Amino acid sequence: MTRAEITPSEARTGGSPIGRFAVLLVGVVAVLAGLRWLITPDLEQRNYEFFPDMATSLALESQSTSTVLATGLGQQALVAGVVPRGRLPFHYAATDEEAARAGRELANPFAKDDAAALTRGAEVFRVHCVPCHDVGGAGAGPAVMRGMLPPPPFAGANAMQMEDGRIFHLLTRGRGNMPAMGSRLDADDRWRAVLHVRALQATPAPQPPTPDANGTIEGDSEKIPGEKAEDPK
Repeated sequence: MTRAEITPSEARTGGSPIGRFAVLLVGVVAVLAGLRWLITPDLEQRNYEFFPDMATSLALESQSTSTVLATGLGQQALVAGVVPRGRLPFHYAATDEEAARAGRELANPFAKDDAAALTRGAEVFRVHCVPCHDVGGAGAGPAVMRGMLPPPPFAGANAMQMEDGRIFHLLTRGRGNMPAMGSRLDADDRWRAVLHVRALQATPAPQPPTPDANGTIEGDSEKIPGEKAEDPK
């Protein structure tokens, strides 16, 4: 091809495939260099945030600081007289005298034959009480089997004589090894648990089988571990 036959576009690209490739390569390198400059973070500047409200709340967080409130904290104490929804105040201190007063003044709002309350009370008892008291209330739960001091059995004279209000106080405030459940369970669930305790007390606890003179149990041919059979005469 003679110089006169080269078109203007060919003249701009070098007039050959190699020239056109060189121009294309230069363009790609320029674009990549520009993109790298755009996306390389400046460590001395904060990055740009898209939709910042999703990550940074406009409202104060409970544990954040505040330059507006007098205390300097976002979390404030309740105004006197305010009662959180579902958390009625319990006006009985954690003393024996207050426990006795609760026994005199408080009554279970659920009837003994309330099937729904009994069902819920059994579930509350299973989750929160069985580890220590066991399913029957004898005080031989899994925690006791692993070394914890056993709680008194529900069938004991002291537990049988307790008023519902006093048991509710014990659940709410705790005593000794018994943790306070007032912050874990709402008042209705505590009363339902009391209802279940009463149901357990009304049901005679199964008695363990008694071995005979040979150290065996009726229906079981094996001797009880540790027992020795008497010598026959």
